[in-house]
Amino acid sequence: MSNATSRTISWIARIGAAAILLQTLLFKFTGHSDSVMLFTMLGVEPWGRIGSGVMELIISVLLLIPRTAWLGALGSLGVMSGAILSHLTILGINFNHDGGKLFALAVITFVLSVVALYLHRAEIRIPSLRSRVA
Repeated sequence: MSNATSRTISWIARIGAAAILLQTLLFKFTGHSDSVMLFTMLGVEPWGRIGSGVMELIISVLLLIPRTAWLGALGSLGVMSGAILSHLTILGINFNHDGGKLFALAVITFVLSVVALYLHRAEIRIPSLRSRVA
């Protein structure tokens, strides 16, 4: 795959994931009744709703900055794993009669984040925990 193609696919995946994450923030930060019900069912209302909103905002920004795209994708995978697991164990796929839309958005975001992380795998830098000897 050419560099131009990889960059294009990366941008599509990152913008798509960030757009899905960002569009849910209005519901979380304004205390929309559906969002409150979801987090109440999970037993973490209001702090889980607000905390996940803050995390998703940070992750979205990281996804859109090329240098930190891998970190945003990794964060998105973590958040979406929790969302998918919550739907499969507590909320149900068809949450509040939405026809599975919220679950589908979580799965789509997860897949887009996998693609972004794969394309940015060479940029992953984990600082060494060992001290440097002079």
